[in-house]
Amino acid sequence: MKRYAQIPELLLGFDTETTGLSVTSERAIAYGFCAYRFGVPFWEERFYVVPDRPISPGAQRVHGLTLEDIESRRASEPVYPLAGGLLRAIEVLAEFHRRGAYVVGSNVCRFDLEMLRRSSLSVLGRALDDGELDLSLLRIIDVVEHDLAIEPSRELRPRRGLEHLCRHYGVRPGGHDALGDARAAVEVFLEQVIANNAGQASLTLTTDGDAYFASLPR
Repeated sequence: MKRYAQIPELLLGFDTETTGLSVTSERAIAYGFCAYRFGVPFWEERFYVVPDRPISPGAQRVHGLTLEDIESRRASEPVYPLAGGLLRAIEVLAEFHRRGAYVVGSNVCRFDLEMLRRSSLSVLGRALDDGELDLSLLRIIDVVEHDLAIEPSRELRPRRGLEHLCRHYGVRPGGHDALGDARAAVEVFLEQVIANNAGQASLTLTTDGDAYFASLPR
């Protein structure tokens, strides 16, 4: 990955919380999206999904979500069935891709997007390269890979998970919440770009976010 010296106009932070760590057999139970234009946040969405398998004890220790927790959120936040959650996630990613957004996350290709791809095949019965969203065409910024481009030495930077990157760049951690981690990934990227510019922001961070959000399909 190249070192970014400018902030792309439109960024979409993306993160999931899941039933476990295997992309081949586990499911996403929470999706978090946050959009930034010229570095300024202007839209966000988080929703939950009722999975078709148990949430592993290890995953529960990380994000703290149980099936009961998900069901209890119906009164205040969107909770989808499994197929509905996948369709909503695909819809968001497809819409922002059409608008030219860069998807930002931590290990987003190998984990979040790969789980989405496999779940689409097994649940929806369709590949994500022959419909409205072709994952191979997404513009992706993985903050872990970007950090390796900034500092290749694994001795100087032995650990680069999102929490470690947040500490290194002075960003508030997301706390293993899908929306919080999506925000944290974008904020880490913004700080990485500033670091690449010797401490100077590369763009004037102003935008009419309300007007832009109003144009998004509901």
